[in-house]
Amino acid sequence: MSLHDELTAAQRCLDDLVRTVGRLEKQVGHGLDIRRVRTDADHLRESLALLREAAPPGGAPARPDVVTIPDAPYDTSLWTDSDDEGLGSTRSRGRRTP
Repeated sequence: MSLHDELTAAQRCLDDLVRTVGRLEKQVGHGLDIRRVRTDADHLRESLALLREAAPPGGAPARPDVVTIPDAPYDTSLWTDSDDEGLGSTRSRGRRTP
C-alpha cells in the first residue's frame, strides 16, 4: 500500500473509533474514564492530521540524501592530537596496553 492509502485507512479506523467512543459515552456516561478515552482519540486525530501534512505530496516516499564515503584511507595527520582509546591501536607503538 502507498503512504496515502495507509493514511486513509488509518483515518477510517480513527473515525470508527471516535464513533464507537461516542456510543460508549452514551451508555457509560460522562465519567473521567470516558473523557480520557475521548481526549486520547482527539489527540490521535490531531497527530494523524499532522502526519498527513508532513507526508510528501503524491505519496512519493521521501528519500534521504546519499552521502558517498571514499575508499581512500584518511589522512593520519587528523589523529595527531587525539587520545588513543582502543587496545591494540596501530598508533600506540612503543606503549604497552594495560
